[in-house]
Amino acid sequence: MLQKDDFLAKAPIALAPEGELSTNKVLRNTYLLLSLTLMFSAVTAGIAMATNAPPLHWLLTLGGYFGLLFVVTRLRNSVWGLAGVFALTGFLGYTLGPILNFYLSMRGGSQVVMTALAGTGAIFLALSAYAVVSRKDFSFMGGFLMAGILVAFLASLGAVLFSIPMLSLAVSAMFILLMSGMILWQTSEIIHGGETNYIMATVTLYITIFNLFLSLLQILGVVSGDD
Repeated sequence: MLQKDDFLAKAPIALAPEGELSTNKVLRNTYLLLSLTLMFSAVTAGIAMATNAPPLHWLLTLGGYFGLLFVVTRLRNSVWGLAGVFALTGFLGYTLGPILNFYLSMRGGSQVVMTALAGTGAIFLALSAYAVVSRKDFSFMGGFLMAGILVAFLASLGAVLFSIPMLSLAVSAMFILLMSGMILWQTSEIIHGGETNYIMATVTLYITIFNLFLSLLQILGVVSGDD
């Protein structure tokens, strides 16, 4: 007589482990929410551009960013966390409007913006796909990336305070490398169960894309201006 264990051993259909199903759900929810927040921030950026909104002071921008990030972190396990995510990404999208207007007013500015946008999309899709398909563990990059981002952030403040254009360009190049690493690291964290909260995963990936786009925009703007 066929025993239960024999039946399970010979069953042609392998059931996915519960952990893998949970990981796939987090990954799916993250990409869905990320798509929605990117569209929402595009709307707020469009509003800022259409109304010719002036650039926010960098202190106000940092205060708004860290304040809303704190709110999202505190509410990450509740439905209000979703509202916080849209508030944060909408705010960042609004701050992007004046920057886009500045570059679009330059000669060849529309090409610069579109190239930066296409480059950002290509980098994100390529690195995300590589992390998902290869399923490599990039958790070892976490400490290095956090330290690098802290150094780059402090250097960017120095570039703003002391008006050092070359330092600003160097920071942008550094951010491109760091944000590329962040895409691999965060996607890997989701796949391997290191990040189980799709709200926080979305925020990390959104900020990564935001910084990557701004860094490409600045470098391409300088290169275009030298032509």
